[in-house]
Amino acid sequence: MVTLNRIYTKTGDDGTTALGSGERRPKYDLRIEAYGTVDETNAAIGVVRLYTHDMPELDAMLGRIQNDLFDLGADLAVPERQGKVERLRVVASQVERLEREIDALNDKLAPLTSFVLPGGTPAAAHLHVARTICRRAERVMVELAAQPGEPIGAAGIQYMNRLSDFLFVASRAANHNGAGDVLWVPGQNR
Repeated sequence: MVTLNRIYTKTGDDGTTALGSGERRPKYDLRIEAYGTVDETNAAIGVVRLYTHDMPELDAMLGRIQNDLFDLGADLAVPERQGKVERLRVVASQVERLEREIDALNDKLAPLTSFVLPGGTPAAAHLHVARTICRRAERVMVELAAQPGEPIGAAGIQYMNRLSDFLFVASRAANHNGAGDVLWVPGQNR
């Protein structure tokens, strides 16, 4: 259980923040950027959920994802170190559950005949925003993982890759199972 008694500590006033390990890093550090962008993805999904009360199955999926994203933030906040007791990590079963949920939503969708433009229902439009933030989080995580001494678990990167796919499929589900998708018309405005 996490207990937060004080919200402000003043320890970040010098432009640094603490990782879950206690190590202090500059607030512009790539690891901080990674879990900050995961948090931004989570916040965008919170906005989506304002519009999914009439879609209880999708809303429940999004709720599980929000919890997973907190797990991922905790994972990223404590770098893996050899010989140290492992903290909370994103695991393969979370990725597998997300894949099953993608398949369940996708089975109900009309086939695509073109690329989809962000839009349609408010839920779908916000799901597209969440998807683009998710892709940015994934790019930051991959960049961080490429840095020497900055390990990231493979399941965390896989999760974000699948999540962007989920958010795309969910946007189509929120657009009346694809019937309300706004399709790209190549060269339409020439």
